[in-house]
Amino acid sequence: MKAVTKSIFLFCLILVAFAANSYAQQWTDAQKDVWTGVEKYWAVASSGDAAGFMSYFDDSYEGWDIHSPVPMNKANVTKYINNEVKNSSTVLYTITPLVIWVKGDFAYVHYYYSEIDKNKQTGKDETNAGNWTDILMKEGGVWKLIGDHGGRTSKRNND
Repeated sequence: MKAVTKSIFLFCLILVAFAANSYAQQWTDAQKDVWTGVEKYWAVASSGDAAGFMSYFDDSYEGWDIHSPVPMNKANVTKYINNEVKNSSTVLYTITPLVIWVKGDFAYVHYYYSEIDKNKQTGKDETNAGNWTDILMKEGGVWKLIGDHGGRTSKRNND
């Protein structure tokens, strides 16, 4: 059963990647610039650098994970990010842009993500996937998060 589930998951990842590659060819230079910014902070986050990741959050940030009862500011999100880095590490991830809107120094991106994290206490991998929207402001040539919304739409523990 595990092999079938993993095969289905991999097939879905390949399908999403294929769709993203065909759609990505339509992005403008401004949209590509925004997406490059998103890719940068995902890479920093997946490396386990909590402080580096938080440097991409503007001080005015207010974001809302779909599983949180209320939006959280940068100080509160920092606590959760630090805890996540302490307790798990990213094995691999994919992010697939669906919509990128840009107007001057402001942008938002709707995208799908999928990741496998290793629980540092149990040593087990956990697969997560979901939808996310990042709201961004370009500051000093860097796209910074001023808000976001989304969360896990699927979660599966792998043994």
